[in-house]
Amino acid sequence: MIRKKSEKDDAGPPKTLPKGVIAVAPPSFRRERALIKRGVWPVAGCDEAGRGPLAGPVVAAAVVLDPKRIPKGMDDSKRLTAERREELFEEICATASLAVAFASPARIDRDNILRASLWALMRAVQALPELPRHVLVDGRDKLDVACDCDAVIGGDGLVLSIAAASIVAKVTRDRLMCALAQDCPGYGFEQHKGYAVPEHLAALSRLGPSAHHRRFFAPVAAAREKHKPATIECDLLVSEARIGAEVAVAI
Repeated sequence: MIRKKSEKDDAGPPKTLPKGVIAVAPPSFRRERALIKRGVWPVAGCDEAGRGPLAGPVVAAAVVLDPKRIPKGMDDSKRLTAERREELFEEICATASLAVAFASPARIDRDNILRASLWALMRAVQALPELPRHVLVDGRDKLDVACDCDAVIGGDGLVLSIAAASIVAKVTRDRLMCALAQDCPGYGFEQHKGYAVPEHLAALSRLGPSAHHRRFFAPVAAAREKHKPATIECDLLVSEARIGAEVAVAI
């Protein structure tokens, strides 16, 4: 008996990824939908950008997506090109409710990077037009907010609202660092966004720290010691007023 050829036969062998490539599922709206089914809404996703750099603030974002108008192609901001992040940033701003907050270098110096980051995330939630009934935040630490909060490790790659917040925080901070590059020329902030790349370390050694550097991060402290007479320091209020003005322009 001759078996008829089926559509399944036409499909050929199962497609496989190239050797060494791991398939990564995009973030989903599953957790948010589960909360909506329980009558819990609004649900905010939160993330920050800029814990690791030697200069500039930590920028935090809180985003409440519109379930009926979710931009397509959202992902962890680190998996997206700069051009795609910019496109999605505009789509998120046009369709979602969001707020941005920051922790200045002076606050980071005073409180340490973790506490300053959590403070900025909390401020972003509090600044939303409508306070959420549930918060999903990237990382290990819950936020001290007036509603339920879930900390999701790797949340920017798992939860769509957190992914949206990661995009907003990243694009806002990148724009801000380009603005700070005009304030402090010579460091290359517009290129490396304050991270410890060789070009930044060379400029730091040559010029000494600026008012936007985090004084107690090791490479900055070393440069500060080298350039002690010329070191520029900035108190908390002045630092946050200056960064606040730049953030308003960036978004």
